Amino acid sequence: MNTTNTTGIRSAVPALALTLGLALALSPALPFAPAPAHAQEVGPANGSLIIAGGALSDPAVFARFVELAGGPSAPIVIIPTAGGGQSYDQYFPGRRPFERAGAQHITVLHTNDPEVADTDAFVEPLLAARGVWFTGGRQWRLADSYLDTKTHDALRDVLERGGVIGGSSAGASIQGSYLVRGDSRTNTIMMGDHEVGLGFLKGVGIDQHLLRRNRHFDMVEVIRAKPELLGIGIDENTAIVVRGDRFEVVGQSYAVIYDHDATLDSGGLFYFLAPGDSYNMATREAFRPGRDNQPLGRITGTPWPPDR
Repeated sequence: MNTTNTTGIRSAVPALALTLGLALALSPALPFAPAPAHAQEVGPANGSLIIAGGALSDPAVFARFVELAGGPSAPIVIIPTAGGGQSYDQYFPGRRPFERAGAQHITVLHTNDPEVADTDAFVEPLLAARGVWFTGGRQWRLADSYLDTKTHDALRDVLERGGVIGGSSAGASIQGSYLVRGDSRTNTIMMGDHEVGLGFLKGVGIDQHLLRRNRHFDMVEVIRAKPELLGIGIDENTAIVVRGDRFEVVGQSYAVIYDHDATLDSGGLFYFLAPGDSYNMATREAFRPGRDNQPLGRITGTPWPPDR
């Protein structure tokens, strides 16, 4: 077993947000609607997810993760496997944002071998973990190492006992049931040779680095091919915080929704959610904060037109 601590993290403020002159700040104590009492349809029944679009530098997002894990004394596991290294030592720099957020007990857990990931000895740090974070790289490496192993079961157990699982970039995409950009040859293929994620969100595909890398039209291909999926795109230095079937957008830019049964009144096939906006993944409704928490405007129930 190779161990270490971390995340590839860099800072980026999307040009679009600057152009619009938005000054959107994140508070760790943003209000969040309670999860519905019925069985969850999309998100986890217990626990929370933080799904970030890459280049994460906003300290409030890391603070939110540590808070959801139970505070500075909570055991946290960092999984850097997506980065492609054979081993990671304890000086791996990805641990630093969590330490700055107050985390005191960090274990880095890594293997490229699914047989190792399927052993009791390997999963032992996960048995006490209250938070787990997947760093960036290539998401198919996470699938190859951990899908359908004892590690995968132990990750589900972290959520079941009320913990939090988070990740940025590749660590975001792996959390959906459909693995977007999972091709082992290149990250430009949307539907590649790996199409199954860890499934913490059911019926969902997640893309990242959205606006920074001009990817906001790429998910259309996936949803046309698989119209039952909900597509979620997340820009850099931005995240969604999931509880039950609902999520809230936090950070510095936008999340984007791709729903085959919803178009804008202009005919647009996707729409943007800003920090503070929330979304119900079961009912597929978006809300903007305010006195009445009204549904987001301009979204119609008109399905996408046929591709021509």
